[in-house]
Amino acid sequence: MKILSIDTASDICGVSILDDNNLICNLDNNTGRTHSENLMPMINSAFSKNNLSLHDIDLIVCDKGPGSFTGIRIGVATIKAFNDSLNIPCIGISSLESLVYNIKHDIQENDFICSIIDCKNDNCYYAVYQLQNNKIIEIVEPKADTIEIFKTLSSEFKNKNITFVGDGSVIYKDYLNSTFGSCNFSDKNELNSYSLGLAGLEKFKNNKLSDVLPLYLRKPQAQRQLEEKKQ
Repeated sequence: MKILSIDTASDICGVSILDDNNLICNLDNNTGRTHSENLMPMINSAFSKNNLSLHDIDLIVCDKGPGSFTGIRIGVATIKAFNDSLNIPCIGISSLESLVYNIKHDIQENDFICSIIDCKNDNCYYAVYQLQNNKIIEIVEPKADTIEIFKTLSSEFKNKNITFVGDGSVIYKDYLNSTFGSCNFSDKNELNSYSLGLAGLEKFKNNKLSDVLPLYLRKPQAQRQLEEKKQ
């Protein structure tokens, strides 16, 4: 089956076309969050380069967050429009789960993976997954918290083989090393539309389709600042 995967949750605007697990085309670019201008031209370019159209696509996948509030809305609105026009099945995948597929083939059965995305001022988004029977299983659902939460997680996953992935794992590497004592760190820490497509394919194969809604784990910065002023 052919999959169109789009990722607009970060500075990277990503478009990939997959044929099952195989990557046909990848156009991930750091566009500085001008996704509203770049996304449709990138999709059209991907189709043109491979003599394909939306009518050839069997599944559409987008990143539902957490990440850029504006970027997430752009991605979700785009695949909903495609779904409305051609009734193509679509699925939303969290940024944190997408990151796991960067390293799925680098880890061992029953290993744990903790995805971390930095959201400034010692705050982060995180989730924990495990590889079971070659499938990614969510162990701790996506959450937003301070990095102090990893003191609690370190006791829960003591003596477990755990690998950290995502930009937060780079920024907080020293803290995580000192807190966990023994852990692994990936060098594949950027969100990308190919991993997103792989995650979407696995969800689809397991009949885990649902309405695509943005995953907002924190309030927008403007709203937080407004509430602070009112206090």
